[in-house]
Amino acid sequence: MEEIFVVGVGMTPFGRLLDKDIKTLTREATQAALTDAGLCKEDLDAAFFGNTSQGHMEGQHMIRGQIALRSMGIGKIPVVNIENACASGSSAFVLAVNFLRAGAADVALAIGSEKMYSTDKTRMFSVFDSAWDLTRADEIRDGLLQMGRGVAVPDGTTSPKPYSVFMDVYAAFARSHMRRFGTTQRQLAAVAAKNHAHSVHNPLSQYRVAYSIDEVLSAPPITYPLTLPMCSPVSDGAAAAIVCTRSALKRLGIDPKRAIRVLASVIQSGADRSDDDYMNHCTALASRKAYELAGVGPQDVSVAEVHDATAMGEIIQVENLGFCDFGQGGVIAERGETSIGGRIPVNPSGGLESKGHPVGATGIGQIHELVTQLRGEAGARQVAGARIALAENGGGLQGIEEAVACITILGR
Repeated sequence: MEEIFVVGVGMTPFGRLLDKDIKTLTREATQAALTDAGLCKEDLDAAFFGNTSQGHMEGQHMIRGQIALRSMGIGKIPVVNIENACASGSSAFVLAVNFLRAGAADVALAIGSEKMYSTDKTRMFSVFDSAWDLTRADEIRDGLLQMGRGVAVPDGTTSPKPYSVFMDVYAAFARSHMRRFGTTQRQLAAVAAKNHAHSVHNPLSQYRVAYSIDEVLSAPPITYPLTLPMCSPVSDGAAAAIVCTRSALKRLGIDPKRAIRVLASVIQSGADRSDDDYMNHCTALASRKAYELAGVGPQDVSVAEVHDATAMGEIIQVENLGFCDFGQGGVIAERGETSIGGRIPVNPSGGLESKGHPVGATGIGQIHELVTQLRGEAGARQVAGARIALAENGGGLQGIEEAVACITILGR
């Protein structure tokens, strides 16, 4: 099976980009990736386009990728549209990699582009409402609330302002973790403070303001135990990655020193399980599959980007990825082990909490960061000696876990 390499990455700033539409964001990220690779659009054999909200926000369904890419002169090639909740971008990347491994092409573009921010807050937050089973919404909500039983919710710790239903989901996960393992709100705040500190050095991050743990704890509440800095914002943005085969690497004269090898890239859907069956969480299953394909283990990973839609998300995922024992995710954050300079730096970009979360672009934004790290080009947020990097990106909810999880492992 021929080796696959990431040879170009590009990313717009993430944030409230009111002056840019989907076509503009797509063009900027794609052109940045082409320039980074030293290629032109005519070198692309296929494109995989991730987007989740354009249908809801603008009414544009069905051929989003063809429309966005044709506007910048990319046509005559296969274009596949991917809508896979918050894992749309990473799913586009997996499909691009496997398209090349199947021998169907030599060079492919994976692009995620999202225009989510709106002054109509009800419309903006309702984009998330269909990322679970709508036929069982009340039943699911009641079940999630039961997960947090036994943990008192203090008065005044729920925001009166609208917010995503997924913050309630993560709050339920958090209270369950607190009850079962003794995880504390301060440990959640340690995760958020770490990620906001990392983002100070990321020029593409939506927020670049550091918070202390105490400042995170005293910030406005969203839903207990989550406060505002523990939660990802609504964002606009786009990110792109260009992958190619080894034969194309040579044929196109791409600099091999900046090419990053794809060691594994997998998708895993969830399954029914009890809430205490942690070993069979869909991300845990996906990570074990990815480690086996890559021929590495969690102890070999130099740096990771994980799906911290909230600080609780990061705690759950570092456990699923084997970076610590189950129940210890908050502990290692509080000790500083997941900070830059620590044992296993997590989210040096600032993560979703601070870098931003334009849903369809998020997974490829993680790839952008990790390629930058493995090339040694991350500046003040550089993880020293990074050689193996892992991205984890999840999406939707089914049962008590993500509906889909994507794991990608990259290596120098």
